[in-house]
Amino acid sequence: MRSFAVSALREPPFPAGRHAAADLVAAESAGWVRELGLLDTPAGLRRLSGANPAELAARACPDGPVERLRLLTDLISWLFVMDDACDEDGLGASPTRLAPTVARLLDVLDRHGDPAAPAPADTGPLGVALDDLCRRVRARQRPTLLLRLVSQLREYLLALLWEAANREQRRVPGVAEYVQMRRHTGGVRPSFTLTDLAHDGLPAPGRRADPALAALDALAADLICWCNDLFSYGKERDTAPDAHNLVVTIAAEGGRDEEAALRAAATRFNDGLAAYAEREAALAATGDEAVQAFLTTRRNWIRATYDWSLAASRYV
Repeated sequence: MRSFAVSALREPPFPAGRHAAADLVAAESAGWVRELGLLDTPAGLRRLSGANPAELAARACPDGPVERLRLLTDLISWLFVMDDACDEDGLGASPTRLAPTVARLLDVLDRHGDPAAPAPADTGPLGVALDDLCRRVRARQRPTLLLRLVSQLREYLLALLWEAANREQRRVPGVAEYVQMRRHTGGVRPSFTLTDLAHDGLPAPGRRADPALAALDALAADLICWCNDLFSYGKERDTAPDAHNLVVTIAAEGGRDEEAALRAAATRFNDGLAAYAEREAALAATGDEAVQAFLTTRRNWIRATYDWSLAASRYV
């Protein structure tokens, strides 16, 4: 199925980059995962290693301080571990099974990384690692980004409950519903925020609320998620069939066969990429340096996801 994605998807017309510290950060982040006990089995560690979160982070953030690249890598590792626990290890099989874990993680987020607060109790490695991420973000003294990250991670966790309810009821959501919720279940927005943290001079909060900028941000998240869905579809179909894929929702809603649904999903991505380029060009024409920096981070993420997906064993 990777061959279909390669042939059907338009390659993002953005320059590719890779942070020079990618290999160093990969080793350090893998040590963080082991030290905090996020994964404690050889199989789990191999699965995460094959996903290569540092490679994705290094492509999405090809410049900036090494310690902030490391923070982004650790977040992506945490998201991969959480996703796999839900999708492949059964934690997300029903909302009643997932809810206690979500409640404990929400309690961690409510602390906002407060260094004076005691370490979270009874949250398990996922909670300890999440608290560590929040504390490190708080230490950067960018409160607006910390609040944004906490809010986006809350949305991510609550969206996982939506997925769990669908699994329990064997429900396939409609395309519009899926597209909306995928922006949250994909973990893209908190990843954007930590990429923003690696740069200075980004738009102020008031500018970030501009409808044109917000719409471009949402479209960037959509493109990343749809690209992911097309590259991962074959593995999901063959090993753990799940309704949470753009191809599946298109097939169910339109009564299409697999090939037609795949082509419709690819067309949605390609049309979205063309629309993104047009909107980006209009915003870039303003000459605002802060907006230019914002556009660069989103462009890097779209290109990084495509390039990383070509090689990541996560989708094999």
